[in-house]
This record gives sequence, structure tokens and C-alpha cells, in this order.
Amino acid sequence: MTEVLNSQMDPIPRGAAASDLSDIFAHVRVVLVETSHPGNVGSVARAIKTMGFGHVPGSLVLVSPREPGVVSHPDAVAMASGADDVLASATIVDSIEAALAGTAFTVAMTARQREFGPPRLLPRAAVAKARSVLEADPATTVAFVFGNERFGLPNDAVLRCSAVTHIPANPVYASLNLAQAVQLIAYEMRLALLEAQETAGGLPDVAGDIGYAGDPATTEQIEAMFGHLQAGLAAIGFLDPANPRKLMPRLRRLFARTGLEREEVNILRGIAKRMLLTGDAKHDDNKED
Repeated sequence: MTEVLNSQMDPIPRGAAASDLSDIFAHVRVVLVETSHPGNVGSVARAIKTMGFGHVPGSLVLVSPREPGVVSHPDAVAMASGADDVLASATIVDSIEAALAGTAFTVAMTARQREFGPPRLLPRAAVAKARSVLEADPATTVAFVFGNERFGLPNDAVLRCSAVTHIPANPVYASLNLAQAVQLIAYEMRLALLEAQETAGGLPDVAGDIGYAGDPATTEQIEAMFGHLQAGLAAIGFLDPANPRKLMPRLRRLFARTGLEREEVNILRGIAKRMLLTGDAKHDDNKED
């Protein structure tokens, strides 16, 4: 499934004209996790289509929806209201890892405060960061992740995202349904991409403004790095696998704030490799004693 999602996205052309907006919008993915009601999936398809998203397969990804045949469910089709094409081309996967395959920046929608979660941004700041990631690497994809209508996003899904956002609604009555939340984020993302077109005649190369910037690391590369780093920390005795406490969630939070690049991930994996070698050597010394 990772290969399927990756292969469906073509690189965004630099300096794309306004007529190429659909190419740019193809690199924005909406992920729904364990959605309960088929009608909400149809409503989300309608919401993102009105903002110019969802026109290529893989733009709408459903993680373990409660209704296996949701894309053809009568309630979903009815609520899609003309966005049947977006609904029909939705990709269904069984894990958040598969849903985020090929992405370089991911935003979890959750109002719940988590001590060790990713950095929290307001929606406008979150989409601005997503736009900057697309500017830095036209071949990559960004994703916005939404949870179950009743329970929201599980912790493991949130921890795999680059940032967290929530809609600062009326605290006395902050009741938004799923499609409304998706619509607001899609609207903000549309404005951000349109602004890039209007101000620069296309997505600008901002590297000259911020100094050198390498290619952003993909979700898969970051996850592999965390697995390697955890093994290395255990090898040198810094992490006790039987009592890990909150070390890895804290490190996830730390690295999520940095916006890891591919070369940086490679450096960290090199450090982890050295840790493993050191740990093996120490183990051999102990055996000789």
C-alpha cells in the first residue's frame, strides 16, 4: 500500500501557473482514522472537493473505517452530493503508517492536550508550514489527519504526526462535526496555496530566504530512524526496554520541532549504528570477564 500511495503523486512543477493548481493540490492528503458513519465520509469528500482537493487517487485515505464498504454505502454517496468521484477514489488502508506513506509533513487534528505530543500550532500556522514543505520539495506530500467522530485520534496516530492543530472554536460550544473540521482546514490550505500563486506566480523557492534547506525526511524515514535510535539507546544502556518511561515520546517531540531533513535522519541513524556497535563491544568484553 505504501508503494500505491507514493506512485499516485507526481512532482509539483516549480513556478507552476494558476492553471496548474490541480497539480499542486494533488500533494495534499486528507486522512480519516476509524470513521464511524458512512455519511461523514461522503460529507468529507464533498468538503475537500469544494476546496480543489481530492481529485487524484490517494488524496482521501481512510484508515480502518467502521463500515468496510463505505465508499459505496448509500449514506456516503448521498452525502457526497456530486463528489462521488472523490469518494470512489478514496484509498482504504489498515494502519496509520500506510496512510502517511510518502508524506514529509503531517498534521493531527485534536483538541486534547497531550504532554508528549508533537508541537501544537493554530490551523493557519499549520497550513503555512505545510505550504513551506511543499515549496522546499515539490515531489513530497503533506497530510492532515482526523480521528473518529466520538473518540478522536488515538495516541499512536498523533505521535506519528509532525504537528498538532485544533480549531479555536467557541469554548462554550465547540461542537464541530467531522466534515466541518475538514472543510475549515481545507479552506485554509487552499488560501495558502492560492496566495503562493498570486504573490510569486507559482510556488516560490524559499530556500534563498532561509538559507540552505535539504529535502525533508519522509514519515517512513523518520519512523525507521526512531526504531534504529531506540535500539541504539538500549544497546548502550541509556534506555531500559523494560522500563522506558517517556524517553521515546520526548525524543519524538524534540525532533518534531526541528523538521528533520533526510541528511539529518541519516546522521542520526549513523549515530545509532555506532551505539549498537559500542553496545555489542561492551557485551563481548563482559563475556570475556
